[in-house]
Amino acid sequence: MQTILTDSIEEAASILNAGGIVAFPTETVYGLGAGIGHPEAISRLFLAKGRPADNPLIVHIFRTEQLEEVAAAINLQAQRLIKSFFPGPLTLVLPKNPAVPYSVTAGLETVGVRCPANPVAREFLRLCGCAVAAPSANRSGLPSATNWEAVMQDLDGKIDCLLRGKPSTIGLESTIVDCSGATPMLLRAGAVTLEQLQAVVPEITANALMEQEEQPKCPGLKYPHYAPKASIVLCRADEKIAAGSDSSAFIGMSLPPQGVTLFKVCRTLEEYGRELFGFFRLCDARGIQVIYCELPSSEGLGRAIRDRLMRAAGVS
Repeated sequence: MQTILTDSIEEAASILNAGGIVAFPTETVYGLGAGIGHPEAISRLFLAKGRPADNPLIVHIFRTEQLEEVAAAINLQAQRLIKSFFPGPLTLVLPKNPAVPYSVTAGLETVGVRCPANPVAREFLRLCGCAVAAPSANRSGLPSATNWEAVMQDLDGKIDCLLRGKPSTIGLESTIVDCSGATPMLLRAGAVTLEQLQAVVPEITANALMEQEEQPKCPGLKYPHYAPKASIVLCRADEKIAAGSDSSAFIGMSLPPQGVTLFKVCRTLEEYGRELFGFFRLCDARGIQVIYCELPSSEGLGRAIRDRLMRAAGVS
């Protein structure tokens, strides 16, 4: 298969509407989309990513009026979150509309729904004219793709089209909140922080487990994610590191240790989140064997960065 690389939103949307699978930019990471009314395309999407069939997909919509096409019910708590954070980097888990196929929800009676803020993504979804199931546009388990070059590296020849856009401005997958039960729960941390969520819905709690024996309601909780080929070593800001290797790297907000071959010092948590996956991929391209990653605090955006780092390192 030849993957079409295009700057035309119209061309990309027409390919998806014809039953194709299309990668497209969002503010979080690049997504890989299939129309929820195209079961063969959904199956091909799983195959292209190497994604387990029991890992549910997030459905992307252009406007909030489409929610009734995807969700069977929207409680008051979800409505408040939608008013505050849609469009944006927030996914809500809601009771699913019977029209949403179980291949999208991995057999669950709930569905994750997001309305992206990225203008290219919004115009693409508008022209698609249907809800679009879209996980991240990378091979499963690898660092998510935050630019179109990374998508091509992982999926060239496996997908129908890549809609080229600018690099993702956030660089971390969306925050996920489960609003399908009596008490809303943060399932995955992201750019919409727990503190921001609780300012709107104070009763939201964080899922302390983040590892579930039962089937999870959202992506990113069951299988290994975000990992580069290099080994990840987590460290504190005040920790003395003896790199001791000519093929080691460092990313964080402190000065890098002596002896590392490659490093990225971030000025803000926002920069840390935006650069993380791209740095992982750069390290792989340079043959780096060990990456020292500084753990930020668990407050604000630091919670999301810590989550991605711990998952990449295989720490539960």
